[in-house]
Amino acid sequence: MTASVEATFLDREERAARQLIELALQEDFDEIGDLTCQALIDPATTASVKVVARKPGVLAGCPVGRMVYARLSSGITWSSHLSDGAELARGDVIATVQGPLDKLLMGERTVLNFLTHLSGIASLTQRYVREVAGTSASILDTRKTHPGYRLLEKYAVRCGGGHNHRMGLYDGVLIKDNHLAAWAAQGSIAEAVQQARVATEGRKSIEVEVDSLAQLRDALEGPPDIVLLDNMTPEVLREAVAIRNAQTPGVLLEASGGITLENLRAIADTGVERISIGALTHSAIGLDIALDWGGA
Repeated sequence: MTASVEATFLDREERAARQLIELALQEDFDEIGDLTCQALIDPATTASVKVVARKPGVLAGCPVGRMVYARLSSGITWSSHLSDGAELARGDVIATVQGPLDKLLMGERTVLNFLTHLSGIASLTQRYVREVAGTSASILDTRKTHPGYRLLEKYAVRCGGGHNHRMGLYDGVLIKDNHLAAWAAQGSIAEAVQQARVATEGRKSIEVEVDSLAQLRDALEGPPDIVLLDNMTPEVLREAVAIRNAQTPGVLLEASGGITLENLRAIADTGVERISIGALTHSAIGLDIALDWGGA
């Protein structure tokens, strides 16, 4: 898979990356710097290193790696051989980096931390995306991200062929079970949807979570833009799709909760349009990527 337009590294991702890079370097250097390089490496020595994939997967995070080294030295050049979203084979050279050896070594772990983590998310996402190929379902992430990393982790999901759910609480309404519990004394689920529509003046997407078919019928009276079907079996999801098709065909249905690679296809085959999976960002295993020193 090649990098898609959706996987473009935008200004918002760059701003988030800069903040995280500053934090990461502060954690490593404090007010002192790299004692090992100070003791052993002549600052005048230059070298070339290669960023290499140790396992197959999907690449994500190259712009961040480049930014780390640019922050450490204007004398470092990063030459990419592959772009984010590219499929990696074991041994693939992702980039060649040249410049002062001490700075290359000082940035090594920070660069690899970003690349391994983000590529791990992209690689896991691709597995889910491939599993639903040929169905009407799209794979989405959730807000189950690591603090400070949300924009980059959601970028990595896009690199793997997935789609982003809300970026935050500010860009869409999602009425969940606890919201409904607080609202219950005031009216129905449909009325909660209608109130949210009025409050946002019709300018934001309205989604509501339900955990039963009775709640679904109520919600569809709203109607919302999306109904999230929480922890439903494939059999119940099929009934939900039939109810939606008969009652309010324009509403999208999203399955979420308890979804794994093992049951994903059965869920996608029910006819839901969206499947959201927290594991894409909170449980992805880092992809093994290394820095190989090519010498001076």
